[in-house]
Amino acid sequence: MATSSSRTSTSAGHTGQPDVRFRLRIRKGELLAIGPGKVALLEAIAEHGSISAAARSLGMSYRRAWLLVDELNRALSAPATESGPGGASGGGSTLTPVGKRIVALYRGIEARAHEACLDQIKELTALMKP
Repeated sequence: MATSSSRTSTSAGHTGQPDVRFRLRIRKGELLAIGPGKVALLEAIAEHGSISAAARSLGMSYRRAWLLVDELNRALSAPATESGPGGASGGGSTLTPVGKRIVALYRGIEARAHEACLDQIKELTALMKP
């Protein structure tokens, strides 16, 4: 299963190569239940152990991160994260088994989609200027 270290995109950055990404979004009514931003936030929470540290690492406010986590958890039958009480020492946050499964499934879908479409991706990116 794919993990956070196997994001589905070709390396681009400073190399001048095209950056190819699949951006799966799952809506539940009016809620954007699962999408690339929420999955990246879950990965950052797993890495940093708190919503505030995850938010900082992604360049977003704590409030925005908290709202995304809350929206995600409201869309699920079981929460993706659990947090301890805050305070001076901070409570921290971790992913539940559901949260870990969301990340694994999402990154797996990205990897399989990329692999299945590799020939078309190569053909499409070959049409770009060097």
